[in-house]
Amino acid sequence: MLSFSGNLKVFVALEPCDMRKGFNGLEALVADRLKECPQSGALYLFSNKKRNRLKVLYFDGTGLWVLSKRLETGRFSWPKPGGSDRVKLRLRPEAFALLCDGVQMSGAKFLPWYERGD
Repeated sequence: MLSFSGNLKVFVALEPCDMRKGFNGLEALVADRLKECPQSGALYLFSNKKRNRLKVLYFDGTGLWVLSKRLETGRFSWPKPGGSDRVKLRLRPEAFALLCDGVQMSGAKFLPWYERGD
């Protein structure tokens, strides 16, 4: 079962990546581009140029998970690089949930594509 601890670290790759990458390709991006250890237990988030696809790499202690989401309409509210040398951004776990739930990161409002199931 997939579960996360309370002290979960979440890193967002600010530059888009090729969504055809799988376990090995994403693991290499974490090590080479983000300069992080893929087996650290953190979540590593990647998106494509259109920001309508999301992949997450996660090591649970026994193996790697790759989670993927494709939006049918709209785009993820993806953080923008603050400078030319920034390749990643650390998010709080709550911000990761908001990003996946269609909340615009600045201003905390639902994006037009998001429908809440009440």
